[in-house]
Amino acid sequence: MSKNLALTDAHYTYLRRQHSHAGDALLAELRRETEQLGDISRMLIPEEQGTLLGLLLAAAGAREVIEIGTFTGYSSTCLARALPAGGRLLCCDQSDEWTAIARRYWARAGVAERIELRLGRAAATLDALEPGRMFDFAFIDADKTGYDSYYEKLLPRMRRNGLMVFDNMLAHGRVLKPESADDRALDALNHKLARDPRVECVLLPVADGLQLCRKR
Repeated sequence: MSKNLALTDAHYTYLRRQHSHAGDALLAELRRETEQLGDISRMLIPEEQGTLLGLLLAAAGAREVIEIGTFTGYSSTCLARALPAGGRLLCCDQSDEWTAIARRYWARAGVAERIELRLGRAAATLDALEPGRMFDFAFIDADKTGYDSYYEKLLPRMRRNGLMVFDNMLAHGRVLKPESADDRALDALNHKLARDPRVECVLLPVADGLQLCRKR
């Protein structure tokens, strides 16, 4: 017998109220401002996912963190809040417009000094990282066809037992019958990660699918 629950709207409403940062005023304001951007606001992560990211970071004791795909700063605010004293978050994004919103909320959240933002193509940013710079935690939520490249560039820079979290890995269910380039890229990466001896991974049905990978 399956133990999986098919979430109704009522179930999901209940779920999203049962986490530590439910009702956080600053994060709620950031959500509202982002939603005013229109269709593009679909890139905003769910609030319970933000709490989960911060929880994972804190539980792992991560001090050096990288995020690929920052948008308006919801996930980075959650990550930066979870950092210990002296922890650092490197954010990679291409948009000065969207990250200008993020900067405002980082300042209001009191975490701006923990965050470094580098604008430009993420692949180029990764290639230009300082020699020897290593990370304990990575969150990847950018262009889907670039995920595999980001994975290969990041993995050598992850410390042993470092966590990598990939977003949207179920592609709203389209990974079962991938048609677009994005869907095919995510499906291929899911299969690759499950068989890659360099990591231990699990695909979770959180939001649009989170792939969690631990570097062996």
